[in-house]
Amino acid sequence: MDWLLSPFEAQFVARALWGGVLVSCVCALAGTWVVLRGMAFLGDAMSHGMLPGVALAALLGGNLVLGAAVSAVTMAVGVHALSRSPRLSQDTAIGLLFVGMLATGVILVSRSPSFAVDLTAFLFGDVLAVGTNDLLGLAVALAVALVVTLLGYRAFVALAFDPRKAHTLGLAPRAAHLVMLGLVTLAIVASFHVVGTLLVFGLLVAPPAAMALWGPRIPVTMLGAALIGSASTFVGLLLSWHLGTAAGATIAVTAVVAFFLSALAASVVQRRPAPSQAAPIPSRPSRTEVAA
Repeated sequence: MDWLLSPFEAQFVARALWGGVLVSCVCALAGTWVVLRGMAFLGDAMSHGMLPGVALAALLGGNLVLGAAVSAVTMAVGVHALSRSPRLSQDTAIGLLFVGMLATGVILVSRSPSFAVDLTAFLFGDVLAVGTNDLLGLAVALAVALVVTLLGYRAFVALAFDPRKAHTLGLAPRAAHLVMLGLVTLAIVASFHVVGTLLVFGLLVAPPAAMALWGPRIPVTMLGAALIGSASTFVGLLLSWHLGTAAGATIAVTAVVAFFLSALAASVVQRRPAPSQAAPIPSRPSRTEVAA
């Protein structure tokens, strides 16, 4: 059993594991809504749309997290504003802002003499360098994300099920959508400095998508996503230690592999002869959740 536990006897690996667990929990809360609403492209665009703020903060010697937050908020507000136009779809707005923000970030980063190093750190982070302050920051982000999810749960469910129903129930779908964008922004900004945008996006989408295939209730999806993300962090760090691979990328690949294994298992289960009178498992929120 030494091969299984010995890597985590090193303090920096143990902190990386705790960091990955906290990131997994934050991303499970935000990522479940991303998957239910088909907003994966938005999550990817926002994670890479932080580059201008990060690059500008690095050039000016400022706080990288603050720069990322400003850039991500700008991206979220821009997507929300452009999506209100009847002539522009949300995908169009996201695509335009994604390209514009990413290109601007690359231009700013190219002004730095350490272009390759800065861009690599932005994409992949350094999960093995997680410190105590990083863990505290992630814990605070998790607490905020949990509060936002609990307070906005009913509106988020209605928005995922039917925006028109949300409007009928007086749940202010536009405001709920903006708050949901804020939740996704919180997850990305709080985590990218620790694990990079690649791992953030992997944990934001892959674990919730793996659970969504089974169609449980939304809280179960969130809990399962957090467990899958945490397990992916453990396995990824273990493989990285023994194989000598990049820790962040290995965790991200493990999360994606977990999704495909879940998809394969779900496919096998669905092909089995179902008992008569068996009701299909819903893949989207039910009306009872909306009215709750």
